Amino acid sequence: MDDCRPCARFEARRAVTSRDTIFALGTGAGRAAIAVIRISGPGAGVALETLAGKLPEPRQASFAILRDPATDEMLDRGVALFFPGPASSTGEDYAELQLHGGRAVVESTLAALHRLSGLRPAEPGEFARRGFANGKLDLSQAEALADLVDAQTEAQRRQALRIAGGALRRKVEGWRGVLVDALALLEAELDFSDEADVGGFSQARLAEMLSRVAEDMRAALQLAPASERMRDGFTVIILGQPNVGKSTLINALTQRDLAIVSAIPGTTRDMIEAHLDIGGLPVTLIDTAGLREAADEIERIGVDRTLARVETADLALWLSDAAEPPPPASDVEMIRVATKIDLRPAPEDAIAVCALSGEGLETLAAAIEARARARLGDGAAALIVRDRHRLALEQAVESIETVIGGGGALELHAEELRRASRALGRIVGAVDVEEVLDAVFSRFCIGK
Repeated sequence: MDDCRPCARFEARRAVTSRDTIFALGTGAGRAAIAVIRISGPGAGVALETLAGKLPEPRQASFAILRDPATDEMLDRGVALFFPGPASSTGEDYAELQLHGGRAVVESTLAALHRLSGLRPAEPGEFARRGFANGKLDLSQAEALADLVDAQTEAQRRQALRIAGGALRRKVEGWRGVLVDALALLEAELDFSDEADVGGFSQARLAEMLSRVAEDMRAALQLAPASERMRDGFTVIILGQPNVGKSTLINALTQRDLAIVSAIPGTTRDMIEAHLDIGGLPVTLIDTAGLREAADEIERIGVDRTLARVETADLALWLSDAAEPPPPASDVEMIRVATKIDLRPAPEDAIAVCALSGEGLETLAAAIEARARARLGDGAAALIVRDRHRLALEQAVESIETVIGGGGALELHAEELRRASRALGRIVGAVDVEEVLDAVFSRFCIGK
């Protein structure tokens, strides 16, 4: 067989376009049972036919023997799928190969695709970005897909899935629809107020129309802090004097030897973080240096960092193995935890734990979960989940409230409504999004 024939056939039949055809591994790298390779662009169908020998029926999984087009050597036996555009996840011709997940199989198949003219490896987030550009998802949904990939807990998954499913997009569309109706009312009054069949405008009617949507927006903003924090997690800092059991406790809660445990005071010099799933909520535990007069400069730096970090935490655990009260050094809520209860009784106002035996750990975890749930919610009602969303919505509310307040020329009110509509459009990527696109999609892994 002529080594160049398959490549020549691909070149002859490839659609002529300025947009490249991209490909990438859509599953994790390394040894696995199955690997998925994604291909998108005008040459996706021809690339699939070149490797598989034929193009499967659209949207039907088909057994395929994949061959290297340069050597005709078999690469693998797998499954091939083809989705003609625009009815695909990217809005353009899209193909998928499901292969055995061995590293050699994946690398040889990717190398064969790379040798085809017109194909190139995808950049991070490029599949999702093409879906956005072709109207398959809005910007809020694209961001939520990245959050879904990063989700570590059930609540984070629930929140990301809600936004990826279009909850925010539908809400924004509803709000913008009201603004369009209100703007049409204003424009009719400005342009056709002298026409006999145009009437019914009043400031009271306009205010009533906008008040309902402004109230709904403010309600969404009230939930925004919890939803934004859900993405980052609930931070718990562990405080106490040296040798009260801070490192032992974090090891017990994480069930691994994360921190060095020693009877020597000042062993922990820097902060150690551990990410936990407590009741489906993301919780970050931070072990810190013991609070005391530092014995040396390095320990003093650790103590200073601990005191600075307390101010940004959501909750502090004050550990003690004696009866000293927690220090009144911060406004952060503190839970008093009595450690080493196998050696001495615990005060009544403290949660008693023995990290070595596990006694009291469930009670402590439940207390942390209750406070985290009160701060984060459960993700089921999430709407405004990013600082970018919140700032745009605050701008929209500000403009709407200006119109509701009345006063001034109607032309200025119309401009305020247009400003509010543009702000809402930025949330879903309808307007003025070029400056944020690179930042959004660069967070994605390659192949997404």
